[in-house]
Amino acid sequence: MATKILDIPLEDAGRDRDGFEGYDRALFLLRVGERPVGQATVPVTDGQVAGSRLSRAIDRQTLELAAATSVEAAVFAPAPLPDLTITAAICTRERPDDLRRALDALTRMEFTGAGILVIDNCPATDATREVAAAFPGVRYIKEPNKGLNNARNRALREAGTDIVAFIDDDAVADRFWLKAILRRFADDEVMAVTGLTMPYELENDAQEDFEALAGFSKRGFRGRAFQKPWTHPLATGQIGAGANMAIRTGVMAEIGPFDPALDAGTATQSGGDHEFFTRILRAGHRIVYEPAALNSHRHRRTREELRAAVHGYGVGVYAAWTRSFLTEGEWGVFRQAAGWFVHDQFPTLIRSWLRPSPAHPRDVVWAEFRGCLKGPGAYLRARRLARRSGHV
Repeated sequence: MATKILDIPLEDAGRDRDGFEGYDRALFLLRVGERPVGQATVPVTDGQVAGSRLSRAIDRQTLELAAATSVEAAVFAPAPLPDLTITAAICTRERPDDLRRALDALTRMEFTGAGILVIDNCPATDATREVAAAFPGVRYIKEPNKGLNNARNRALREAGTDIVAFIDDDAVADRFWLKAILRRFADDEVMAVTGLTMPYELENDAQEDFEALAGFSKRGFRGRAFQKPWTHPLATGQIGAGANMAIRTGVMAEIGPFDPALDAGTATQSGGDHEFFTRILRAGHRIVYEPAALNSHRHRRTREELRAAVHGYGVGVYAAWTRSFLTEGEWGVFRQAAGWFVHDQFPTLIRSWLRPSPAHPRDVVWAEFRGCLKGPGAYLRARRLARRSGHV
């Protein structure tokens, strides 16, 4: 199974298209102006997609959002960008090909007032430095302390701007990404902005299964704001992910840095972004999900990488909750974990055993569950190591 991905204006949906040889399906990202408003997947027949079939596949929600977006654009002047400075930061380790693709996109931004910062985390070679040097204006910094959260903290300290927008090295920013992020920070109460992340490619079953099971695009095309009391501080999975997030740098002085015992490069494997969101919400601040802040993520290309990634997500969720309990005295983690297991994990485990599907592949679902069981112990080990290293 392979799916070709295209980005088109909604008004062009009715046009017939060819050039889909070798693909079973086509996924269309639909836009009105700069703003994505929906997606539609249609089958490919003889290397072609009929415009009439795509038009029929576009759902009512997409049309309603497109109509609202069109009216807003016609009636209201675009909100001016706030007078804030911003840096786009990539925290990376030994993935020069991905980094080159990410930097190429960042240097072609519609918004040209941003700095670009590459944090090379505990490098084993000079490959990352050499790639960064090939892009004029890109700042390169080596962070010797291993761990994604150490790299994120270094970016927040070194950026020297009001906002740091983080993007993964295996993600590609849309040309309007930074403009959309900045507009949301016009509200002084907003301390973080997350965006929509679409798949960069869907070339095999592993990537298709990742998108079906854990795809970032599930957060949808309507913007939302998250804040107490209507958002539980521990329920941050719905907010967004570190592959596409921006942080107001001043908030670190209030709530503390990213926890070095969480996320990639440690035993916990993930969870650093969501735990940081928890502290932002607990402090009473607002986080905004803005779909116009769009990027695309290159999903894992092998079955082994897929299982490892989802396993790591499971470890990170429970590691982050363990941190909230031990550090913040948050007893609500037990209720949150029980609710997630009863209403989500357990039914999914049963479905994967009785009726496996792309949305519930047995091996991947069970890999996530085993990761969850490891989460508390992983956080304790990572915290001990971080304390011995002087990072906590």
